[in-house]
This record gives sequence, C-alpha cells and structure tokens, in this order.
Amino acid sequence: MDDDDRRHLIDQLALVPVFAHLTRDALEGLARLATPREYAAGEVVFLEGDPPAGLFVVDSGRIKVVKTSPQGREHILDLLAPGQPANAVGVFADRPNPATAVALEAARVWLIPRQSALALLRSDPEFAQRIIEDMATHMVHLVELVADLSLRSVLQRLAKLLLAEAEGDVLVRPRWFTHPELAARLGTVPDVVQRALARLGGDGLVEVDRREIRILDRAALERLAD
Repeated sequence: MDDDDRRHLIDQLALVPVFAHLTRDALEGLARLATPREYAAGEVVFLEGDPPAGLFVVDSGRIKVVKTSPQGREHILDLLAPGQPANAVGVFADRPNPATAVALEAARVWLIPRQSALALLRSDPEFAQRIIEDMATHMVHLVELVADLSLRSVLQRLAKLLLAEAEGDVLVRPRWFTHPELAARLGTVPDVVQRALARLGGDGLVEVDRREIRILDRAALERLAD
C-alpha cells in the first residue's frame, strides 16, 4: 500500500462509526495492517460458511449480503455502500461467515485482518461498545426484515422500500437494479415485482422507467406502506 492509499484509508476509517473515536495513531496502525481488494461485478467478496478473513470496509462500489437456498433462490439481507463495514458477526462472534457478499458493480474494499480487529476489541472498551451497538442495530434490522416478510404484502414491502431509498421523490436505478435483484430484496420472484410496480404505476403512485422510479403520490404510498 502506498502513502496515498494509506492516507485515504485513514480518512475513510475515521468516517466509519465504529472507528470514529480512535486516535490518528490508532487509525494509522489499522491502516498499516489493512490490504485492498478489488472485485468485478458479480464476484464473491466472502462466502457463507468460510472462516472469516477479517473485517471488510467498503471503499467504492456497492456490495450485497445474501442468503441463498439450496435451490439457488437468493434473499438480500443488506446493501453496503462506501464507508460501511461488513461481516462483523463472523469476525467477532468467532463463527463461519453467516452470509455471502457479492459485488453488484466494480468494488474496492479494505480487509482488516481478524486478529487485528480482535486485538482492538480487547484493548479499547469504547470500540467494543460500538461494535455491540452496531451488532444490535443490525439485529433490529433483521427483526424488521422478518416482520416485513411475515406481516406485509409484497406491494406494501415495495412501497416501503421505495420511500426509504428515494432521494426526494426519485429513486435512481443503477444497472444492477433489476427486477431479479429487487425481488431478492423483497423476498419474492421477479414476475410478482413486475406486477407490483405495474399496479403502483396504474394507480398513479409512481412512474417507472429503466433509469429511475419517480414517486408521484407520496402520501398514498406512505399509507400503503403502513
């Protein structure tokens, strides 16, 4: 890693909530141990069931965290953007990776070795507290995900997702934002997603094209999501 890369990583780690309290010296220590990894779209970052290599921090691109059924059906648990850590559960719970991570587009990540992350956990109580808080937040997210899957219809889940991810009233669709990917996030199949989007469009709540989804009636969409 050259000096520019190291400075970039230090600046980025300082923005990650679990590392934000660390001194510059501590961040420099982590940066010296971290290694960059680059992935093409569709490439596996880490695989469910494998021993955790360490804590990943996304530098660029988007990564999905998924569970896959024996039949090959995929459910997306989380989408990771730059600055977000990945696989804390595998690293700190001393268990195999609980899910698989796949690059949705060309992505670069930093890998902090597991032993370095564990040493920081043992030596820094505030870091340990922030890791616990991060895991608790992730647990709440998973509980909400289970509740959505069991208590809300696909149409309601779609409305909730559009409201959560739209900037203003526009949700930009990257190349990977396809019906199969959206179905994997909603726990259904592409045909059902297509019909749900068509219904929202037919009811005048949204307007859909290949590049974006525009919310036309936010109040009605909020009532549907609730």
